[in-house]
Amino acid sequence: MRTFIGDLHIHTCLSPCGELDMTPKRIIDKAVDRKLDIIAIADHNSAENLAVAIEIALKRGIALLPSIEVTSSEEVHVLAIFETLDGAEEMQEMIYKNLAGGINNERLFGLQVVVNEDDEVLRFNRKLLIGATGITLKTLVDKIHAIGGMAIASHADRHFGVISQLGFIPEDIRFDGIESANPDFKTGPDIPRITSSDAHCLDDIGKRTTALLLEEPSFREIAMALRQIDGRMVLQN
Repeated sequence: MRTFIGDLHIHTCLSPCGELDMTPKRIIDKAVDRKLDIIAIADHNSAENLAVAIEIALKRGIALLPSIEVTSSEEVHVLAIFETLDGAEEMQEMIYKNLAGGINNERLFGLQVVVNEDDEVLRFNRKLLIGATGITLKTLVDKIHAIGGMAIASHADRHFGVISQLGFIPEDIRFDGIESANPDFKTGPDIPRITSSDAHCLDDIGKRTTALLLEEPSFREIAMALRQIDGRMVLQN
């Protein structure tokens, strides 16, 4: 086993708050430049830029975990991280069925751009991706696990985090990890803390990372590290 460095929360130009140069190609170029081993692309309530991102990552030799940052009905952000694109797309199907109605106000929230591997615009997503879904937090976390994914509480102690929204972590919700940049943030003995950049611009990629002791940079190894199985573990943030 050896140490791998991961940034498990990065947005593309599909997220309305993401800068337009946050294309999968440029994100992966920056991740390689900053010597990251593992990244997770997690746009708000959508997986539509993941297929091209996975294709580019394979060519560049970097592990990419297909992910979505989902907003629950309580407006809590949760990272839904999957082993395969199929898992993320199944999650997206549920999100789209439960997403708040209306059309994205591009002037107010920003463009939501789907691109190809050459940074060419394929289409604009018109859904209100910045909004909350009608899925409760417990139902959301249970669904992520049912699909075979990991549920990480996004920026738990900041805006739209589980603590800022609810004031506590409900006992009946089983997060696989808690994302916080605060080393003093208390997660409980069975919930590891990770840190990620939550990058919305290229310069932020890799500014906050998590070191993991793994055999290889894969979804299954990371899941084992979060559970401290067979020597895999989260080393530092």
